[in-house]
Amino acid sequence: MVYYAKSTLTNGRQPTVKEHLEKVSALAAQFGEELSMKEEAELAGLFHDFGKYSDLFQKVLTNNAHHVDHALPGAVFIKNVMKSKRGAHVVEAIAGHHDGLRNYLFLTPDNPVPGKNSSIPESKGYITAWESFQQDFPNFAFHKIADQHIAIKDRVASMLYTRLLFSCLVDADYSISASDDDDNYLNKTTDYSFQPKELLFRLNAYREEIRKNSTANKMLNIIRDTFYDQCGDAGANNSEGLFTLTGPTGIGKTLALMHFSLRHCLRWNKKRIIVVLPFLSLTEQTVKEYSKIADFVLEDTSQVQWTDETKEYSSRWSSSIIVTTSVKFFEALFSDQPTECRKIHNIANSVILFDEAQSLPNELLGCTLQAVEELCKRYHSTMVFSTATQPDYHAILHQWHPTEIYPDNAVLFQKLKRVNVSWQIKDETALSSVAQEMAIKDSVCAIVNLRKHARELFESLISLCSKDECFFLTTDLCSAHRSNQIQKIKDRIKKRLPCRVVATQCIEAGVDLDFDIMYRALAPLEAVIQAAGRCNRNGRILEGGEVVVFIPACKGSLYPGDWYKQGAGVVAQMYADKGDIDINNPDVIRAYYHHLFRNQQDKQSLSDAINERDYGRTQKEYCLIENNGVQVIVPYGKMEMNYDENSCQLLKEGLSRNQMRSLAPYTVTCTLPKDKVDRFAELVPLPEKNRNKNRVHDDGSGYYVLRPQCLNTYTSEMGLQPFKEESDSLFL
Repeated sequence: MVYYAKSTLTNGRQPTVKEHLEKVSALAAQFGEELSMKEEAELAGLFHDFGKYSDLFQKVLTNNAHHVDHALPGAVFIKNVMKSKRGAHVVEAIAGHHDGLRNYLFLTPDNPVPGKNSSIPESKGYITAWESFQQDFPNFAFHKIADQHIAIKDRVASMLYTRLLFSCLVDADYSISASDDDDNYLNKTTDYSFQPKELLFRLNAYREEIRKNSTANKMLNIIRDTFYDQCGDAGANNSEGLFTLTGPTGIGKTLALMHFSLRHCLRWNKKRIIVVLPFLSLTEQTVKEYSKIADFVLEDTSQVQWTDETKEYSSRWSSSIIVTTSVKFFEALFSDQPTECRKIHNIANSVILFDEAQSLPNELLGCTLQAVEELCKRYHSTMVFSTATQPDYHAILHQWHPTEIYPDNAVLFQKLKRVNVSWQIKDETALSSVAQEMAIKDSVCAIVNLRKHARELFESLISLCSKDECFFLTTDLCSAHRSNQIQKIKDRIKKRLPCRVVATQCIEAGVDLDFDIMYRALAPLEAVIQAAGRCNRNGRILEGGEVVVFIPACKGSLYPGDWYKQGAGVVAQMYADKGDIDINNPDVIRAYYHHLFRNQQDKQSLSDAINERDYGRTQKEYCLIENNGVQVIVPYGKMEMNYDENSCQLLKEGLSRNQMRSLAPYTVTCTLPKDKVDRFAELVPLPEKNRNKNRVHDDGSGYYVLRPQCLNTYTSEMGLQPFKEESDSLFL
């Protein structure tokens, strides 16, 4: 009997199981070679569709059978033949290649994916399948692979090994299937253009142009030059591995990191550079910067509009220079899903730049750092943790010993001291008093911790001075609106026009603004330092800019979460103990993190999932950003014209994933309770084909549009402001 792997293709050909297994095995082995798992990847590829050697699966191809799990039989067969946990990685990769990873121990013939039946339900079916396999592969022998599997004791490392093997298999399987319809698929979705030497030439030329046009303080430019040169030398002269880059805000880390990376790629023949950033505003800015030197920079974020070509590059991470988010990068390392894991084998033998390293959630730190260390130690990745406020992760992971790219950073911080900090935290300060002080300044910014505090401060401010000179920057504004506001602010700063800004933390990382005076509500030390980096950024004020740290006199909580409150508390205690805090002293920053991380552990639910090798629960618990709100599509930008008409269409037809991506710049996350959201906005359904017919209540898309009578709840000054807090009534 001839067993087929797929239905008949558009060209009339029907691939056999033998043909498919041969091709997937060869390609998986090719991917696995860079991770030192060639033989395991080859074995996984050879047996991943072993379950298609069955009459039941062949009926699937003729539409005479449904809900059939053909992945389980290959996994069960390998598990029983190997008869040890040494083959667990292969078994898990095979079993999960369609529906997600599962623990080796629970993979038995009578335990298919829920809702499916095994394609080989009985033991005699395995005998028939093995005989068919042997006819197709007469030279295969298990004894040749008996010693090829490794045992990894650490759970995080072991599960990562499975995911990387899984990645090799899934990418090979998907790619071969795509190649059945397009012989040129792999060539079209793999970027072979990486030329570090040519990019290095372009980088140096671009930076020279920046130097010529710089209006910054002369001494600052000299220090930036030294920093840039030393980062490049470190890339060329150090072995692959784990690094930190610690430098003050405004030192030019974006280009210095690329200098390190390109010279490191030349020295160690690395195949790509992956830039990992915590915020979407940073990714857009970084892509724009690196596109000045590279012809193609792949931006892989939730808001990018993909072409057919870039969609495949994003699925595979097969591009030379990739800019992505922390969520995309780190959550993929802890995922159980084939589509999420498909790309991660391409992390091996790459340079990974993680900017704003202090942004990792505290409750995920332990397992995250273990995974990073494993990528560097076993898979020949080089990873750089870059920030002005370098966390002391040794307090969490004792084997954490990165190499600092710029060891003399303490001198650097002192030379680049550009602000004087006034700690006014013995007593509370009314926001109206802050507004009065801001009103008589021409270049000033205040950053507070909560949106409601920002609203109160801004309303006080605009009652004292011209609205045209005041700007509001919080996540009440959609991202497109914030970007436009930031550009207006930059223009006014450049022209030395009066500019007063009230903001939340959304401007603290990667937003290149430069004020004379900064007010900062008490916050964790890294947030205070980030805010200070937006004051006298270019060293124009020789005596230093002014940073005022204060405690708002407001009712209720002053902080967005317990961890944020804890960090602010450590700062307050350090000030009480010393009478001052030198934000330009790396030793002070280390002491802060030492106190903050003392006794810190990963959240218990995540640790339990990892200890139980539960891939599904691990993915659920490993979440960098908690989704605690709904998305409201607002009348701004391309959505402003014909908003009513567009809203009606969405309410009628539903919102697809592609539309969610395209409308992301025009959405605001609203954390109000559902009953309040329903008063000014209406839930958009999913498209008909995606709705769950078995549920009485459909949760919809999670996106809302404003009701026609409530369009003025989104304003050009303050974004989404549906309720007056004192009366809880709509702005109508």
